[in-house]
Amino acid sequence: MEKLHLAKKMPEAVDGIIDCIGQTPLVRLNALFAAPGPAVYAKLEMMNPGGSMKDRPARYIIEQGLKDGTITPNTHLIESTSGNLGIGLAMAAKRYGLKFTCVVDPKITSTNLRLIRYLGANVDMVKTPDEQGSYLKSRISRVKELAEQDPNAYWINQYANPLNWQAHYHGAGEEIVQQMGDKLDYLVCAVSTTGSILGVSRRVKEAHPNVKVIAVDAVGSIIFGTPSRQRELPGIGANRVPELFMPDEIDQVIHVDDRDSVAGCLMLMEREGIFAGGSSGSIIAALQRLLPTIPASSSVVTILPDRGERYLDSVYDEKWVNALPQHHVEVIQ
Repeated sequence: MEKLHLAKKMPEAVDGIIDCIGQTPLVRLNALFAAPGPAVYAKLEMMNPGGSMKDRPARYIIEQGLKDGTITPNTHLIESTSGNLGIGLAMAAKRYGLKFTCVVDPKITSTNLRLIRYLGANVDMVKTPDEQGSYLKSRISRVKELAEQDPNAYWINQYANPLNWQAHYHGAGEEIVQQMGDKLDYLVCAVSTTGSILGVSRRVKEAHPNVKVIAVDAVGSIIFGTPSRQRELPGIGANRVPELFMPDEIDQVIHVDDRDSVAGCLMLMEREGIFAGGSSGSIIAALQRLLPTIPASSSVVTILPDRGERYLDSVYDEKWVNALPQHHVEVIQ
């Protein structure tokens, strides 16, 4: 007899778009990582209304600030971002009628840039790279300049603000605990500010104290003390060590270069039908290296941070990919 698929009860109506943030699905990647190997589950943060996991801290930081008075109706929000947090902040700022300036650089995808502008945020683009050939330090310097010019300015500061990791602790971390139930052995997350991996892992470890936390970083990122190199893929890695970073809370890091990240994206789309952004491809490449080294009975959870549409002119563009340099992939225990 054919199994009937009964309709799930629909959630009640909400007051605004940012109230749709969270409760993203967790799916098993059966086609990519089939039995008898480890079971791999992916949390689809691309299903947030702004298209990424950055919706969570954007909403959380603003709402907590409004509650404790550090943010008022006259506050001018300012933040440096490669795109996704800017979109989330622009959505939340619009909901609460707040002025928001987003400091970006030329590596932002054209789609992200247009979305931020359409959502009503001011855009301030830095064009001079720092001594490492990156723009992160230049963006932060510009944020500080803008903040000094406006007495109502509030710098979100995702690299140092503890509300960043707390958003993921109460958000994706709590949801993963509920969705996974009794068994969880490995948590695999991409890193940039390190807020998401720390917040999620802190909540997960409360329920599963023996879980191993695996960070996926970009070749050329200096977060874990590896040499700085030119990187083209936004949203993963950093050219400065985040103030939030707590290396003792991470068991292993796998470095993945831009080309392997692209290959991971294409494989994820071809095998699972999941159209995801560049850092998701990094995770898939890292999982291919990790899974043969762990017990086949393991349960692995990862987070796919954002959507693929924003990378049509980079990760999914053959000309852009052909221009990428080749780098060696490292695994640090």
